[in-house]
Order: sequence, then C-alpha cells, then structure tokens
Amino acid sequence: MKVYYNDIEPFVCDWLRELMRDGLIAEGDIDSRSITDIDPADLKGYTRCHFFAGIGGWELALNWAGWPDDAEAWTGSCPCQPFSSAGKRKGADDDRHLWPAFRALIAERRPPTVFGEQVASSDGRAWLASVFADLEDMDYRAAGADLCAAGVGAPHIRQRLWWVADTERDIVGRRACSGTAGRVGRVGEPVSWDTGWPDALAVFRTLDDGLPRCVGGTDAARNAIVPQVAAEFVMAYMEAR
Repeated sequence: MKVYYNDIEPFVCDWLRELMRDGLIAEGDIDSRSITDIDPADLKGYTRCHFFAGIGGWELALNWAGWPDDAEAWTGSCPCQPFSSAGKRKGADDDRHLWPAFRALIAERRPPTVFGEQVASSDGRAWLASVFADLEDMDYRAAGADLCAAGVGAPHIRQRLWWVADTERDIVGRRACSGTAGRVGRVGEPVSWDTGWPDALAVFRTLDDGLPRCVGGTDAARNAIVPQVAAEFVMAYMEAR
C-alpha cells in the first residue's frame, strides 16, 4: 500500500510525520504544496490519497473501518471556512474554495472511491449539491449523510456532511450510521468509541496555553475530522456496497 498525504500547513505536516513515527498512521509521502499546484501525474501509483489531510483522520478511519489495503481510495475534506455560518460566507468567491482543484484531479485520475466531508450549514448543503452534480457529470454515483460526533459518544455535536462517490456501482441500501459504534478498532480489534474522549479533550486544552507553537496545535485539532464518525460512515458504505 502506497499512501499520499497533502496539506499546506507546516505544523500539520510535522504532526503527520510524528504520527508515522509512532505507528499510528501508515507510512507515506507528505506533499506540502497547495492542491492547485499538484499535477495528476504526481499521484500515479498511490493506493490512498488524502487531500487536506490534516492530522491523518481519514487514514485512521479507513483502517478502523477495515478498508482493504489493496483497494484504492481518495479522501478530501475541503476547507469549510467559505461555507461556515461562523465565517464571512463568501462561498465560491473565497480563495479557500478548493473543490474545483480537487474535482480536476478526480476527473483526471478517476479513483474508484472518493470520501469527503464538509460543514453542515445551509451553504455547506448547497456546496454538497453542486459537488454531487459535478461527480454525476463525471459518471460517479454519490451519496451522503448528515452526522454528528455525539452519535459516536463524543461530548460535543460537530455536525458534518459526509459523502462518498463511486465509479463502479450504484450506492444502494443506504442506512443511518447508528447502532454500530465501537464494533471495529485499529488493526481490526474491538474498541468502544465511548472511551478516551475526556482524555483527548484534556490534551487539546493543554495546547491552548498561549505559546506560539500551540496555536498550530489547536488549529489542527479544531479543523480535524472526527475519525470515529468517518469510520462509521465508511463501514456503512462498505455494507451497502
């Protein structure tokens, strides 16, 4: 399995390297360029490609879900700031609207399965509708779900839109991603999503102590996906498939 990670934040790239050293995510190549500078040919030979990779949440989620090592998959949590109700809501006019760059890479390389995530605001839902239209124009079939972190035992809501696109089959048999939390863990071992949340929150709070380097840490944590939710979504897709 050959893994590619892309993120423009230097602190995040350092974090990914530390996670690799600790064996928490798969070893892979880290590309710190903007997605707009990536040539489709640069991605040849990779089994998994993670765009806007953050701190490796999608890679962890795929492993938790039992995604096969030899099955190609791309992931991308496009920046949410243009579509967040807490931001300026500039939408497609925001420089951080990077779906067009992601779409161009998908169109050229044609990965069989693509997973993504976006903020669950009204603007985010409109964004997802346009993404689905683009994917269908490229002969993908797409589906999504509006899920919250509290659904896997987290002590916060973090409502997000989760989506998947597939070139090989219609996505049927969709169901709510509930009632399965905690059944699959890292390297296939059973775990409970209900454990560890207070400890994780305590770690993130200690980062916010005013030190310059810790600003990067809190930003990375704030922007990260919740991998437990992502894993549930991936497992639901695998069952439907």
